[in-house]
Amino acid sequence: MATFNSSFGTSILFYLNGKRVTVESPDLDLTLLQYLRSIGLTGTKLGCGEGGCGACTVMVSRYDAIEASIIHTSVNACLCPLYTVDGKHVITVEGLGTTSNPHPVQERIALLHGSQCGFCTPGFVMSLYTLLRNKPNPTEREIEECFDGNLCRCTGYRPILDAAKTFADQAWKRGTVVNPDDGSVKAAGDASEKEGCGIDGCCRLQKKKSDEGQFAVHDPVVPFTATNGANGCCGGGKANGTCCRSSSEDSLTVVEEAPCSKANGACCKSSSTDNLAEIEKAEVISQFQVYDPTQELIFPPFLIRYTKGKTTEDEPQMQPLEIVAKNPKTSWCQRFYRPLTLPGLLAILKKHPDAKLVAGNSEVGVEIKLKRSKFATQVYVNDIPELRQIAEHPDRVSFGANITLAHFEHTLHQLISKHGRQRTQSLAAMRDNLRYFAGNQIRNVATIAGNIATASPISDLNPVFMAAGASVTLVSQDGSKRVVPMCDFFLGYRRTAMQPGEVLLDISVPFNPPGECVRAFKQAKRKDDDIAIVTCGLRVRVNIETRKVEDAAFAYGGMAPTTVLAKGAIAAALGGTWGDRLLLDRILGACQEEMRLDFTVPGGMAEYRTALTTSFLFKFWAITCSELQIACGESEFAAEMLKDDEDRVLSKGQQEYASVADRAIVGKGVQHLSALKQVTGEARYIDDMPAVHGELFMALVMSERAHAKLLGIDCTEALATDGVHRVLTSHDVPGENKWNIFHDEEILPVDEVHYVGQPIALVLAESQKLAQDAARLVKVEYDDLPSILGVREAAHKGAWFDEVRQLQNGDVDTAFQEADHVFEGESYCGPQEHFYLETMGSITVPKGEGGEFDVYASTQNPTEAQMVCAEVLGVSASRIVCHVKRMGGGFGGKESRSVLISAFTTLGAYHTNKSVRLILDRDEDMQISGQRHPFYGQWKVGVSRTGQLLALRARIFSNGGFSHDLSIGVLERAVSHIDNCYRIPNTDIVGRVCRTNTQSNTAFRSFGGCQGMILLESMLCEVADKLHVPVEQLRETNMYKVGDVTPFSQPLDSDWNVPLMWAQMKEKGSFAERRAQVDAFNAQSRYRKRGLSLLPTKFGISFGVKHLNQGMALVHVYMDGSVLVAHGGTEMGQGLHTKMAMVAAETLDLPLDSIFISETATNTAANTSPTAASASSDLNGYAVYNACKELADRLRPYRESMAGEPFKKIAKVAYLDRCNLTCAGHYKVPDIGFNWQKNEGLLYFYFTQGVALAEVELDTLTGAHTTRRVDIIMDVGKSLNKAIDVGQIEGAFAQGQGWATTEEFLYFPKNGRLFTQGPGNYKIPSAMDIPRDFRVTLLEGVDTSMLKTIFSSKGIGEPPLFLGSSVFFALRDAVLAARKHAPGLAAGQELPTLHLEAPATPEILRLACEDELVEMARIPSALKEGRVPFTIRI
Repeated sequence: MATFNSSFGTSILFYLNGKRVTVESPDLDLTLLQYLRSIGLTGTKLGCGEGGCGACTVMVSRYDAIEASIIHTSVNACLCPLYTVDGKHVITVEGLGTTSNPHPVQERIALLHGSQCGFCTPGFVMSLYTLLRNKPNPTEREIEECFDGNLCRCTGYRPILDAAKTFADQAWKRGTVVNPDDGSVKAAGDASEKEGCGIDGCCRLQKKKSDEGQFAVHDPVVPFTATNGANGCCGGGKANGTCCRSSSEDSLTVVEEAPCSKANGACCKSSSTDNLAEIEKAEVISQFQVYDPTQELIFPPFLIRYTKGKTTEDEPQMQPLEIVAKNPKTSWCQRFYRPLTLPGLLAILKKHPDAKLVAGNSEVGVEIKLKRSKFATQVYVNDIPELRQIAEHPDRVSFGANITLAHFEHTLHQLISKHGRQRTQSLAAMRDNLRYFAGNQIRNVATIAGNIATASPISDLNPVFMAAGASVTLVSQDGSKRVVPMCDFFLGYRRTAMQPGEVLLDISVPFNPPGECVRAFKQAKRKDDDIAIVTCGLRVRVNIETRKVEDAAFAYGGMAPTTVLAKGAIAAALGGTWGDRLLLDRILGACQEEMRLDFTVPGGMAEYRTALTTSFLFKFWAITCSELQIACGESEFAAEMLKDDEDRVLSKGQQEYASVADRAIVGKGVQHLSALKQVTGEARYIDDMPAVHGELFMALVMSERAHAKLLGIDCTEALATDGVHRVLTSHDVPGENKWNIFHDEEILPVDEVHYVGQPIALVLAESQKLAQDAARLVKVEYDDLPSILGVREAAHKGAWFDEVRQLQNGDVDTAFQEADHVFEGESYCGPQEHFYLETMGSITVPKGEGGEFDVYASTQNPTEAQMVCAEVLGVSASRIVCHVKRMGGGFGGKESRSVLISAFTTLGAYHTNKSVRLILDRDEDMQISGQRHPFYGQWKVGVSRTGQLLALRARIFSNGGFSHDLSIGVLERAVSHIDNCYRIPNTDIVGRVCRTNTQSNTAFRSFGGCQGMILLESMLCEVADKLHVPVEQLRETNMYKVGDVTPFSQPLDSDWNVPLMWAQMKEKGSFAERRAQVDAFNAQSRYRKRGLSLLPTKFGISFGVKHLNQGMALVHVYMDGSVLVAHGGTEMGQGLHTKMAMVAAETLDLPLDSIFISETATNTAANTSPTAASASSDLNGYAVYNACKELADRLRPYRESMAGEPFKKIAKVAYLDRCNLTCAGHYKVPDIGFNWQKNEGLLYFYFTQGVALAEVELDTLTGAHTTRRVDIIMDVGKSLNKAIDVGQIEGAFAQGQGWATTEEFLYFPKNGRLFTQGPGNYKIPSAMDIPRDFRVTLLEGVDTSMLKTIFSSKGIGEPPLFLGSSVFFALRDAVLAARKHAPGLAAGQELPTLHLEAPATPEILRLACEDELVEMARIPSALKEGRVPFTIRI
């Protein structure tokens, strides 16, 4: 029997980037992320705080004594308590390299355009780095899958994947292996056979190996250019300048026996076309550092001895830990233990039987962060070897409860390979399920025991364990053991059969006998890194000779408060004949009956979840019948059912644009100028700024009511807390308490709150945690008022703001009378969260004199931040300077709503005379910041028999939230984009903004344009269905031609290129052939359907408010020849500063590296327009050009008289000659201005246009889909930077794809609270959601003479976003194919019109497929009437 050991240590020892660190009595509240950032290692970012985005990824290495090897793991530092890294080596992005000497991972991501805003980039760097430390020769699949726990909102992932894949099968990299004993890396096999690309004499290995190591340092190879492109993959380094893969010394012919990686067998760097994209990429790749795994930081040998317990007497010893919280009242854990043995653990539990056991902290960490959970005692159990044993027995395998899921997955692979597929059916099902279990960072730390003991009702693994007949071994405080079958383990919601003080020792999984089949299925909103909606483990044992069912187990998660067996379905199966259709019907019916959910069930999606249970069973039936070679009607569908389980097609991309002949710098694919800073963690964001002495942290007191009178705010308890300095309310606002364009929103509410999450008061304290804890102590008294959440409800009740926007043309009523067809309907599209990886934040620093303040903000609108802060304080704007270095994404979300955050910090700094910092947590940001406006439209359309659109009457409503914000501007763009690319001669379009009790919705990339267009395109799809014509035909029939006039009275000039791109796409994308292929596939496939969509877009460029269409710049030429540029635009990842530097360099005829842009600030760029509307390059670019042109003219005489002299010398001479080397530039867009009352004037300066062709494949039984291929042709004029523009296209497309498919924004209808408050519930696309084949082409060779923009370029940030909805419309096409099998549909019978609303989540798509299983799951209308669902769309 174990006894309590009082010999505990209180300090932890670990290595950080190669240096030993000791921390005495670490703060139990401190995560690894917080520790790293507190000591200045700010490269590791906080993105969500719940392990869902990967921005905080670091590598943690440990010595595994059982495996006797070094284990490198990527870990979410935000969920990793600091005390868990004892005995480990932590490597952060700073430990890899610097801008002057980057690691190859950092270099390649930077130079291949894989970093835009850069906030997520360190996480991607560390995930890839960890993979390379474990597998120096990864496959492309391993590379793609290593990012399944990382999210990016900017790039669309394609350039990140491209950069990462340069480490797979490199032509110039020898094979290497990891030594498991010490973690070192060495060459694999005979070096003479493994050098270079495998061809003797490879030019990359011409130099002999150095004496210092196995890898030589190579001279830079000849850059790949258009003239030497034939020189091949190595840059033509052979003696005669040919490729090392050439067949002979005097030939450029590529050897067929050793092809390069191009699909057509040509050399990977040869180019038969003038595709600058490939040329630039090849130039960059040819100059990459050689990746040398032997030069990585080694795992410290001391830590091996430390972990083994074999350190010397004078060295620190690894020992059990006991740490007491420094602040027991506020700490989430009062006492912490870390035992090293099982007896030690049992002894602790004897003293603390209710202690919380923690291993990976992936569940507890989220509970602490989001639920504010507290635990008196916590015990960390991950360093106990007895809990990580794996043992094989004749009839089963026992897995130690504390092996990580990553280790579990690896072991399952080994066991399946060793014992064969039949014996390991259950193990294979578990392995398949683990493939989509969370992300790598979670699987690396989460354990089997954690998954089981938390008893989550949506656990991925528990249903499989239960179905497999597994059992758990529990050990008690006295060392006695008992075995509990999994079917008896779960007692209720989050309750198990474990008694206080018991420990889960292991779980045993039986081997499978002949005739037994096991499968696992899971459905989530997103395929990768997502929690399950429904998950299951299904097992059946069939007598091979008689086909009689001898045993079965059907276990489900997501259908009850805990994992459950479908006992009725099991009973129906036992004794039946497997393969008999009557048995299938009985099983499905029994399953449906007992798994049916109530309409108001927690979690919602009642019909969908019920349908999934039978859909999974049906899949299982078909697969097992095929596997058991039982001939039946369903077995022929097995290949379809298995397709999702097979290896997913690897993604690939292709970019195409022409060379630039007329410019030295502008137009070239220059990398983002901050990219190397971002990949190395050196780029500074708001929360990376060092704290000023005495700085205070701010937290928000947020409304808990959707609409209520404020009766009182009691701050007494908060103010009594040590370290709390002030609590500010509306009474503390010295100046104006109202803001935004319409001045209808209070800085802090006086007597009424309008949405859940609205800031009511501001708490100032000495730490962020202290401020947040104190904010929860503030007591607010409410008197509830009626509330409205949804746009439909608001529209029907007439709850809207006064403003109306209307476009009327022709005679709509007469046109309806003359039309051959008149159709009516409605359309809807949902909101979207910006999900910039850097949440909103601001720091205000008082200057200490004259009422001056410096505001450092993550904002797209520094001028408004300056003005509002001044108004709030009642001072002049000249006393406030707003600084913006860069943002970690913005997308419109930081155009106006960010201003409120700066107002808060400035108010705090005013009252305390101290620097004040406010960085929102992800859930706070999502509750208060505003989203894309949901839109609801009612339409009536008249059409001729030939498909001509004759008239449109539309009433469109947006959900503006509780205040105006920018909603009128969003509405104007929606109304003016509802025509998209089509001529409708008679229109009556009226738009209103609805007032609801949600946060004030705001600007978001596309700013109403995509909403207007998707409403119309949804209408066109329904019209095409009714006319029995392809919707592409309807689009083409009505497409604008040059000279046509839009509903806002703007004629289309020769810059109208959509018809040209449409024709090019049909040919380039092989539309006709692929349409035939899709139709043929659908005719042969019953439960998987493909869809195709060809979609155009036009997007008007200009601000809707006339005075915003101006830009300014200030340019200094210093006497050393360097140039500093300041302009009115802000950098949020879109490459604006890079483009402006290129404009300056081009205009001044200087090299790009002589131009520097430091920041955007209101004291150097005054009265700026927000960086928005895709107009910032136009406005600020021309302002920079005008300033630089003036400077160039001033310097021309000196350059002419000093021809051949360096510019540094010329600048010095000009200065000495008293030449003014500073110039301000200004630009205003000519002719712009529109009168909405008269429908006259120029609304948009020009249109950016594009066409997309999307192909998808839909699993009709689950609603899951894959985007197989997307082709885009985009008209960007003469691009300022073609590579950056391609990146904007890809990133915008992915964002639009998410808006239209996975990104569902939901509220609790009963209290108005936001349900989707973070990555756990809100799903932006992951790297595996982007098109498997993604091709982007920039339109070339068209007349740009009509463009009066800077260098004839076009704005590009927003226009491509709507093209992402081509995936939505392709899915609609696939659903139409599925509905041809609708039950009861007779041959030739007309299908009901399909009404599909965005986002088309798996739930929406599955229920739209209308098959027998869906019909079984339907809840009768009578059972829904008058009842409130769990969540709603707004």
